Amino acid sequence: MVQYTGIGTPRPNMNEDTEVFWQKLRETKKLHFQQCSKCGTVLHPPRPACHNCRSFELEWVEAPTKGKVYSYVVYHRSVHPGFQTPYEVVLVELENGARIVGNMLDASPHEIEIGMPVEVVVDDQVFEDISLIKFKKG
Repeated sequence: MVQYTGIGTPRPNMNEDTEVFWQKLRETKKLHFQQCSKCGTVLHPPRPACHNCRSFELEWVEAPTKGKVYSYVVYHRSVHPGFQTPYEVVLVELENGARIVGNMLDASPHEIEIGMPVEVVVDDQVFEDISLIKFKKG
């Protein structure tokens, strides 16, 4: 679990392509991804066109809440003064095949394994105006 030192925790990068992603997460407390209306490809991170067929016909769909750890890293030297080490970052492959990065809430770094089942958790405790994606053992 990432522990925050109180020194300006970094905020996620937002732009016109990702704004709806963050807005839906905050408002619905659920994860949403873009999906191509032409070929069905699920897109993450959000983008203006499908990377598979180049269509601009994209819709927002609710994402599954379960997945498995695809990869992970444990940081023993912080990449930002706002994070206290050690902390882990997991890459999770959700049931729809999309992959997303986050932190674990209920597992210490030595407990994490590739293939470990996890569930999405929406964390509203770090920022007043932004929700973050985290994971718990599933």
